[in-house]
Amino acid sequence: MPQSPTGPVPPAPARRPLSSSPSLLRAARENLQLLAEDLRTPSPSMDPLFSSSRRRWIRRLPYALAFLATAVLVPVTITVLTRVYGLNGALSGALAVAQAAPLLLAVTRPLQAWWIVFGADVVGAVALIGSAEVPGQSWPWTPPVIVGYLLLLLCLGLREPRRTLLAVWLVTGAAGLVFELVSQSRSDGSHLLLFVLSGMVLVITGALRERGDAQRRLAAQTTISAAERAQRTLLEERARIARELHDVVAHHMSVITVQADSAPYRIEGLPETAREEFGAIAASARESLTEMRRLLTVLRSEGAEGELTPQPGLSRVQQLVEATVRAGVPAELSLGVDPGAVPQAVDLSAYRILQEALANVVRHAPGAVTGVSVTVDGPDLVVLVVNGAADSPDSPLESTGTGHGLVGMRERVRLTGGTLDTGPLPDGGFRVAARLPLVTPVTSEDDG
Repeated sequence: MPQSPTGPVPPAPARRPLSSSPSLLRAARENLQLLAEDLRTPSPSMDPLFSSSRRRWIRRLPYALAFLATAVLVPVTITVLTRVYGLNGALSGALAVAQAAPLLLAVTRPLQAWWIVFGADVVGAVALIGSAEVPGQSWPWTPPVIVGYLLLLLCLGLREPRRTLLAVWLVTGAAGLVFELVSQSRSDGSHLLLFVLSGMVLVITGALRERGDAQRRLAAQTTISAAERAQRTLLEERARIARELHDVVAHHMSVITVQADSAPYRIEGLPETAREEFGAIAASARESLTEMRRLLTVLRSEGAEGELTPQPGLSRVQQLVEATVRAGVPAELSLGVDPGAVPQAVDLSAYRILQEALANVVRHAPGAVTGVSVTVDGPDLVVLVVNGAADSPDSPLESTGTGHGLVGMRERVRLTGGTLDTGPLPDGGFRVAARLPLVTPVTSEDDG
């Protein structure tokens, strides 16, 4: 999944939008206050840069570069300040550490490190005013200051939002402008060079950070959408199964109602209590049928008014296989069970599993030789569909389980308490094997 170079970033605190007040002075004042607030509000993330990378060396790279930059800049800065600018050795050492060492902090807290480095750079520029003027040397920013500052902005741009980067850039330019006004004779244009280079670094790194954040949000949204789509498919399949089972259960309830109503007339000499008991059974069965019809009304979709035909079963498997052959899939059927001896719920589930499996073959493995087998193995009904490799290599088999067909098979098997085994074969084919108990096991309430 694509990640931002800064790692997983928690939601940032709400920032007020820049003001668009009609009063220019008031708008400028409010916007300056907002930019100052951004400079005081660092990113909530404290994760090191590139901490989300799967490669260990990439996660350690920011620390290594920061340590290397610090190890190089500290002695170089001391040497430049003492030998070139003639600054006191102790002051040079303090400035060198303050200007370079915060690069180690910038790996996790770049805005805090910027405050330290920027303050040290300003102090260094002020200190150089009092030193002997050295013709041809950069001021107010020395070469080590420019290099270290740009490295710091590189970390800052990968972590902070756009408005914070804008505020940092404006403060950098304002500080250089102030020094230009203080001593134009000393200034050699380094303030303008740093202003331009810092803007380029912030624009590039900020764009990379925003691109990484956008990719991360898109990947997260894609994951959420896929999960919602899978859940919706599952719920639709369960609703479809519930509608189909209504006919099965309704048939049995109707039989119970008829038997209970006719029992007093079929059986002579029933006592009055038995007649009342049969009447109560018939009334309960009729009430259950009424509630089931209400439930079916809730589950039925808008386009399901035509679902009034009898539910299919294993007696129609031969027609299903013939339709598959007409679709271009050479299929053979081995039916080793009497459809009339199979319970109605298992009969319907077995047919739907065969239907989904053959539909997957037609869709994902056109032209593949397919074998269909329905047999009885002890107390179980075994449904087996095995197909060979597809004629078209660009039509992969559905092996991930995200398709509507496999979802439906799993729900059918789960309904009857059976097991389902699906997966690709070494020769490039695919296998679907379902084992459905002919006698539905009775589960306790605790199992549910």
